[in-house]
Amino acid sequence: MQSAISKATLGRLPAYLHYVESVTTEHISAPAIARALDLGEVLVRKDLSLVCGKGKPKTGYDTDALTASLKAALGVNKVTPAVLVGAGKLGAALMDYSGFRDYGMEIIAAFDKDAEKSRNTSGKPVYPMEQLRRFCQIQDVKIGIITVPASAAQSVCDQLIASGIEAIWNFSPVMLKVPQSIALQNENLALSLAHLHSMQID
Repeated sequence: MQSAISKATLGRLPAYLHYVESVTTEHISAPAIARALDLGEVLVRKDLSLVCGKGKPKTGYDTDALTASLKAALGVNKVTPAVLVGAGKLGAALMDYSGFRDYGMEIIAAFDKDAEKSRNTSGKPVYPMEQLRRFCQIQDVKIGIITVPASAAQSVCDQLIASGIEAIWNFSPVMLKVPQSIALQNENLALSLAHLHSMQID
C-alpha cells in the first residue's frame, strides 16, 4: 500500500502521527484531525485512506490502529542506522537531534576529513573517511547523510554508494548524480529560505 502514497502525502504523515499520538480517546475522526492541523477534511480523508482505509461512520478511526498504520507507512516500527559525512556545524546539529529516532532513523556515526573531530557533543564517534566503507559494511548501514560543501558532495556521494548505501539525504547545495537504484532526497536550504521570503507579506 505504501508504494501508492505520494511524496506530498508522505510529507504530511508525520504531522498526523504526532497529533494522533497526543489524543487520549479510543477513536478519532478525520474532521477532528483536519481541524487540529488546519487541513482540509477531504485531504485528510484521502491521505488516511491510503494508509489504513476508510474510517467507520460516526466513530472514525480506532486510535491505536491508526497510530500503528501511520508508523508502518513511515517505517518507524524499527530504527534504521545511518551515517553522516561532514561533521561541521550542520552535521553536528543533526547528530545532536534525537527526534530522528521517533521516525525510524538514528545517526550512529559521522565521518570527516578532519581527524581532530573524533567525537561531537552528542557523544557519537566521528571517524576519518578512510574507515567509511568498512564501517558501513560491518554495521550494515543503508542510509547516508551528506553535509559537506558542494565541491565535495559528489565525491562523498560516490563513496557512500560504494560503501553499500542505498538511500542518501543530501544537505549540500548541489544536484547529485546517482544510479536509479539509489533513493535520493535533496534538502536545499537556500531554496527553502527563498520560498519563505516569497511568502512574506509587506
